Amino acid sequence: MAESVLLQVLRGSADANVRFADLRGLLLRLGFAERINGSHYIFTHALIPEILNLQPKNSFAKPYQVKQVRKVIVQYKLAAGAL
Repeated sequence: MAESVLLQVLRGSADANVRFADLRGLLLRLGFAERINGSHYIFTHALIPEILNLQPKNSFAKPYQVKQVRKVIVQYKLAAGAL
């Protein structure tokens, strides 16, 4: 399952169809720490200066936030850590 979510995010062809729980699980498997403040899920990583602030829209991730996650995964070459 982790591989399919990772591939879906990296492919970028269906950003509006990524389930929030799947994206959250992917970030946790990649070593991100999570804290929750209301409806905001804030992800930090010791080796990455960017902070990812995600909010679910119903049960899906917002497309622009999926793009942000993809950019961080590609930029820091994190894909191998999720497999």
